[in-house]
Amino acid sequence: MELILGSQSPRRREILNFFSIPFKQVSPDFDETQVVFKGDPSAFVCEVAMRKAQCLTPRFPGNVILTADTTVFMHNRIFMKPETMEEAHAMLRELSGKEHKVYTGVCVGKDSHYFIEADESVVEFYELTDAQIRTYHQFFFPLDKAGGYAIQKSGSLIVKRIEGCYYNIMGLPIRTVRRLLLKAGIDLWDYLKSV
Repeated sequence: MELILGSQSPRRREILNFFSIPFKQVSPDFDETQVVFKGDPSAFVCEVAMRKAQCLTPRFPGNVILTADTTVFMHNRIFMKPETMEEAHAMLRELSGKEHKVYTGVCVGKDSHYFIEADESVVEFYELTDAQIRTYHQFFFPLDKAGGYAIQKSGSLIVKRIEGCYYNIMGLPIRTVRRLLLKAGIDLWDYLKSV
């Protein structure tokens, strides 16, 4: 059995590699802009994750497919992946010194049955100067990250506090992935590996 990870994210690959489960990483080839945000960030990320899984189902019949989508949410607005460096700078300026929420929708699909759930974490940033934001983006490429930031490694320098699952902020909440994979007959406890 080979799990299909429907994501190009190196962070999701890194998290899944914590386990010995064999998986193949593929692009879901789905345009996320097709999904309209209607005010509920949890419903939004769940729909995007499910649509990604649905577009992979015909390519991988019989396989278990794992997809996810992450967004940053503050003041009734979602922050997707920035399209330009200036947009990334503007996002961090807006998030600076404030608390926001990170939502990841996870979908596990098998034989056209889809199990979907969202995880939520709270993140509070330190106050950041424009110079700090530009320095930060020199070391952490922001255009493939919701909200234009990374929490892992020294990227955590901007983070004052978190509540909830750290791996949710990275883009793949392990506790939610485990629950959903169990519904498809896969237990991550069977794939522990030593570090």
